[in-house]
Amino acid sequence: MKFLLAALNAKYIHSNPALYSLRAYAEKYHPEAAAQVELAEYTINQTVEEILADLYERKPEAVAFSCYIWNWKMMQEVISELHQVRPELPIWLGGPEVSYHAEEVLEQFPFLTGIMVGEGEVTFSELLTFYEKKSSGRYSEQQQLQIVAFWPGAIKQAGLDSIAGIVYRDPITGELVRTKERSLTDISEIPFFYKDMKDFANRIVYYESSRGCPFRCGYCLSSIDKRVRLRDLALVKEELKFFLDQKVPQVKFIDRTFNCNHQHAMEIWKYIQENDNGITNFHFEISADLLNGEELALLAKMRPGLVQLEIGVQSTNLQTLEAVRRHTNLDKLRHAVVRIHSEYNIHVHLDLIAGLPYEDMGSFIRSFNDVYSMRPQQLQLGFLKVLKGSYLEEMAQTYGIVYQSCPPYEVLYTKWLSYGDIIRLKRVEEMVELYYNSNQFTHLIPVLQSRFENPFAMYDKLADFYHEKGYFIHTPARAYRYQVLLEFAQQEDPDGMELYRELAVYDLYLRENAKSRPAFALDEKPYHDQIVEFYQEEEKNRAYLPGYEEYHARQLQRMTHLEVFSWPIQKKAWELISMLKRGEVPETKTAILFDYQNRDRLTDNAGTAVVELPTAADAKPTAGQATAVDAEAVAGTGKEAAD
Repeated sequence: MKFLLAALNAKYIHSNPALYSLRAYAEKYHPEAAAQVELAEYTINQTVEEILADLYERKPEAVAFSCYIWNWKMMQEVISELHQVRPELPIWLGGPEVSYHAEEVLEQFPFLTGIMVGEGEVTFSELLTFYEKKSSGRYSEQQQLQIVAFWPGAIKQAGLDSIAGIVYRDPITGELVRTKERSLTDISEIPFFYKDMKDFANRIVYYESSRGCPFRCGYCLSSIDKRVRLRDLALVKEELKFFLDQKVPQVKFIDRTFNCNHQHAMEIWKYIQENDNGITNFHFEISADLLNGEELALLAKMRPGLVQLEIGVQSTNLQTLEAVRRHTNLDKLRHAVVRIHSEYNIHVHLDLIAGLPYEDMGSFIRSFNDVYSMRPQQLQLGFLKVLKGSYLEEMAQTYGIVYQSCPPYEVLYTKWLSYGDIIRLKRVEEMVELYYNSNQFTHLIPVLQSRFENPFAMYDKLADFYHEKGYFIHTPARAYRYQVLLEFAQQEDPDGMELYRELAVYDLYLRENAKSRPAFALDEKPYHDQIVEFYQEEEKNRAYLPGYEEYHARQLQRMTHLEVFSWPIQKKAWELISMLKRGEVPETKTAILFDYQNRDRLTDNAGTAVVELPTAADAKPTAGQATAVDAEAVAGTGKEAAD
C-alpha cells in the first residue's frame, strides 16, 4: 500500500529533513512496509489547487503531513480540500504545530485519522507496519474482528492502540484516545538519509548531530526536551565525509545549541578543519558565552568561509533574559564575538527578539545598539512568536503578550510595547535587511551612521524617510537602494555628499563589475586615456593582476574595473569620518583596481588594490549625473532589472 509523506516548505530552496528521516528509519527497520513510502514536497508559494491535484493524482492509500507555523494556515485548507475529494483517505498529521494541542486539532478537523505527537521516526515506522499488515490481510482472525469494517476510513485500533505517541478518535465511541508517551529515540539509530545529492541540488542541506537542549528559554520548544542526545561521533564524521566528498556548498546543522557539549563540538570542528575541501561551508547555532579558549583557538584556524556561526543574543536587558529563563553571560558573549571578528575568517549572525517581557522601546533600542556594536555580518531583528507548547504561551496573559490568533502567532503588543511600536520596529527591520544584512553598503553605511546619535537612530530615521516618501521597500533592484540612500544622505548631511557618492560607487563595484555606470558616479572621461594606458602597461608587466597572463589589455579592462576617486576611499571608516568632521578636502586622487577573480572568501567582495596611474591628471572629474538623486530618479531606477 502506498503511504505518502508530504510537506509544505517555506521556499523551494528548503527541504524537510523530517520526511526523509521518517522514511529512512522505516526503510532500515521495516523495509517491506517502507517499500511503498513516497515523499512529496511543495511550497507555500504554490496554489492549493496545484497541490491538491498532485496529491490526488499520486493515489496514496494513506497520507501524513508535516506541520509547522509557516505552513499551518495553508495546510488547513489543503487537508480540508483533500478530504473533500478523497473522503475515504486516512489523513495523519505530525510536527510541532500539532503535537502540543493534538486533541484541539482533532476536534477542529473531525475527518482526521490521527496525529503523531513528538518525535516521529519510530512512531511512523510502527504506524506504517500497521497499515501494511491491514492492507495485506496479515492480521489474525481475532485481530480482524477487532477492526471496524469501514476501511480505510476510521480504524478500530487493533494495533494503533499499542503504538505510543499518537492521538486518534475512536471510531465507535467518538472519543479521543491518547496512547502512552513515546520514549526518546537514540539518534544514532536513525539512518543517514542523504544518498543521491541530485535530489538536493540548489537546496539547503540540513544535518543533525544532536537533539534536545540543556537550556529552558521560554520562547523555544527545544526547552521541552532538556535531555541532549548526541549522535555517535564516528557516524557524524562518516556522514560529514560524504558531504565533503560531494562538495556540497553548505551544510546547515540544526542542533539547537551545537556547542553545549564541549567534546562533541571540538571533535566535529576539528574534523571539518582538517578535512576542508575548500568549498563546503558549515553553519552552526551556538551559545557564544559557552565558548572557551580552546574552542576559540580552533575556530581561529578555520579557512575564511568554512564556518558561519548564528548566535542568539535576543536581548541585553538582564530582567528580560531572566523572565524568559535565558541565562547568558553578556560580557563573555561580547568577548567571544570580538575575538572571532579579530581573526576575520568566520561569518557571524546575531539574533534579537522584539516583544519579550520587560523590553520597552527604550530597552530594545539599547539592545539593538549593543548588538550592532558587535559588528555581526548579519543582525536578525526578529519578533516574538508565541509557539504552542512554549513557556511564554503559558505566561502570555501574565506578561500582557497579545499575539496573532493564526500562524505564525507573532506578537502584536505587550505591556511594554504598543502595536505602534511594533509597526515602527517592523519598518526598522526592513531597513536593516536592505542596508545592513545585504552586505552591499559596507563602506557607505558606517560613515553615514556616524552622523547620527546611534545606529538605531539612523535606521529609524531612514525607515521614516521611506514611509514618508512612499518608496517601495521590497524592490530587488540594487540601484534603487543606492539612489534612495543617497537621497536620504542628501537630506541629512548635504555637506558630505561627495564622499557618500564615492562610497556608494566603491560599494557597488566591490560587489559586481557593473555593465552600466551608475548615475551617481563621477564622470570617468577625464581619466579615460590613463585607464587605457594602465591596462596596456599591465599587459606587459603584470604588476597587479597575477593569474590573468593569458588575457590582453582590452580583455583585462572588461574583466576588472579601475575607478578614480577624489577621496582616499580605501581608508578605514573612522579615518574618513575624521576627515569629514574636520572638513578636509583631499588633495590627490586615488585609483582603485577591482579584481573579480580574486574575491574575499568571507564577504565575496572583489579584491582591491590602490594603483598608480601612468600620468597624473590635473583635471577635476565632473559630477555628471551624480546630483540627480531625487524622487524622479528613484522612481525610475525602481523599475530596473533585479540583481
